[in-house]
Amino acid sequence: MSTQKIETATLSQWQLIRLRFSRHKLAVFSLRVLVCLYLIALGAPFFAPYNMDHRDLDYAYCPPQLPRWSWADGWHVYGVRQELDPVTLKNHYVEYPDVRVPLGLMVRGEPYRIIGQWHGTVRLFGVDMNKVERRGLLDNELFTSAKPVFYLAGADRYGRDVFSRLVYGSRISLSIGLISIFATFVLGVAIGGISGYLGGKTDIFIQRGIEVLNSFPHIPLWLAIGAVLPQTWSSLQVYFAITVLLSLLNWTNLARVVRGKILSLREEDYAVAARLMGANHSRILFRHLVPGFTSHIIVSLTLSVPGMILGETALSFLGLGLRPPIVSWGVMLQETLNLQVVANYPWMLLPVIAIIITVLAFNFLGDGMRDAADPYADR
Repeated sequence: MSTQKIETATLSQWQLIRLRFSRHKLAVFSLRVLVCLYLIALGAPFFAPYNMDHRDLDYAYCPPQLPRWSWADGWHVYGVRQELDPVTLKNHYVEYPDVRVPLGLMVRGEPYRIIGQWHGTVRLFGVDMNKVERRGLLDNELFTSAKPVFYLAGADRYGRDVFSRLVYGSRISLSIGLISIFATFVLGVAIGGISGYLGGKTDIFIQRGIEVLNSFPHIPLWLAIGAVLPQTWSSLQVYFAITVLLSLLNWTNLARVVRGKILSLREEDYAVAARLMGANHSRILFRHLVPGFTSHIIVSLTLSVPGMILGETALSFLGLGLRPPIVSWGVMLQETLNLQVVANYPWMLLPVIAIIITVLAFNFLGDGMRDAADPYADR
């Protein structure tokens, strides 16, 4: 027997799972991407150049500004101004290479609060107003009515920075999946565990109920529930309503996974021994049986997070979920319902890229965890 096999034999199951997961390079990379995304969402006011409600109508639909570098000016962008095309009578933006707006890291910006506790004015990057003032750019005729701005991903119709709103929207779009997963975990493990452990008529009743629930088409059901939600509800109330809705529609798959595992484990020796020692049903189920396949539950939950995120995006995109002034990736995509907006201002589709990256990262992470969930399987 090789030294590697001997060392592996001395590891616990969770150590083997971590070892096998670490060998799945794509899953490890996806985990790092997700950690970065959630850290950015947690510190959104610091990472976003502007506040969520910042707007400047002088820069409505301003295209993305490309950062440039020179030894004399450092990082900068060209000043832009909206002008009317005399031929097409459409507004367009003209760059002025001789007017250079300085950029910087850890710059002074609008005041903000992180998690409602920590106050700050320092932004990770943005327009360096200290250099702007020292160079006297505010006296330039280009900025007599408008301020120097830096829109990395362009602006929307109200002159709001798309990148900043994308960062702020990640707080909702990423958190709603995790909160929904918690409710899904509670419902799926409890109902699936009871169904598999008790069996008989209880199992038949629960399984037929799951089949009936799965038979409902989700989109019409979303439409119906979205129409029922009162228009007077606050953004926070709508947020929790959408969270509960997604949980009620997605716990059935986990319940069936748990039921199948419980059916195969309830007659194992350790479960029979626990019953003979007088342990009650809830203790046997949740202290002895469920922990035996915790890794499979984690995998199932991980693979269902993308569905939660896509569900919230679809509801908000259709105007049935979250509504302004709350910001999420789905709410941002509401503006792309107009094909003219998509054709003329393609940067408005940036939330789609964020959604694709997040969903792929969760899927690759789930694949890696699924491969590592059974560390004793031969490969």
